[in-house]
Amino acid sequence: MERTLHYKITAEYENHTLLSFLKSLKFSSSLITTLKQSEDGLRVNGIRATVRHALQTGDDVTVLLREETDSGHIVPTLLPITIVYEDEDLMVLDKPSGMPIHPSQGNYENTLANAVAYHYAQKGESFTYRCINRLDRDTTGLLILAKHRYSAALLSDMVQKRLIHREYLAIAAGNVPMSGVIEAPIGRVDGSTIERQVDFEKGEYACTYYRRLAYRDGYSLVSLSLQTGRTHQIRVHMKHIGHPLPGDFLYNPVFDKIKRQALHSYRLSFPHPITGEHFEFTAPLPSDMKQFFPEL
Repeated sequence: MERTLHYKITAEYENHTLLSFLKSLKFSSSLITTLKQSEDGLRVNGIRATVRHALQTGDDVTVLLREETDSGHIVPTLLPITIVYEDEDLMVLDKPSGMPIHPSQGNYENTLANAVAYHYAQKGESFTYRCINRLDRDTTGLLILAKHRYSAALLSDMVQKRLIHREYLAIAAGNVPMSGVIEAPIGRVDGSTIERQVDFEKGEYACTYYRRLAYRDGYSLVSLSLQTGRTHQIRVHMKHIGHPLPGDFLYNPVFDKIKRQALHSYRLSFPHPITGEHFEFTAPLPSDMKQFFPEL
């Protein structure tokens, strides 16, 4: 993988060192060290430069990001994935249900990582797997992958600063109130490595905003957004207010209408980490959720 970045120096950085300029752009110290060690990693006006180089207004700075290693432990596997968007810095994918994000015990060749590894192998490109936002195995919808170290760092910083906005759609049992906020701390269930519960004594603060979009035959279509990102937050919070998601094997194992938790990452919006361009993507509701509201 190679990615070349070009910058035109403005008067703001007159006489600043190349090092301070790169740090202002949030290049990490480790990445700067890698660029220093690369023969053509850093250039000013086409000439190799050290990080001590004093910049002048109008200078052209070129940064070459090159990654030749890959996630060798991930087995490339032909699996169905939908790439919604891809450029030199990131990918946005629409993940199907039943697909874990990362390989783990018992899931060595059936994950999103395996599918993306296959995508790169077909193109003959090196590949390092960097998933920015996670979805549970059976949750469908949009997520972001970073294609190199720099975009991964910027996107991770954006997650921390809540600059990446996600809207989920869920099917919930019962007639959910028109809108509301759920503030209830979430913690582990004693003796379980995966199950969570509302725990007002030991749980971590969690906040979910919800809005009912439709109601039919005992089920609500709900739009949800998260102020925090706790494990299983939507699933636990909706159960807490008495409106669990059907098909949820942990929190509401009712499988007569759907065989997995009825949760979908529907909308994703964020500024591009390199260009700053505003992006917004949506993924249509999967058929197993749409059956609850076929008229939509």
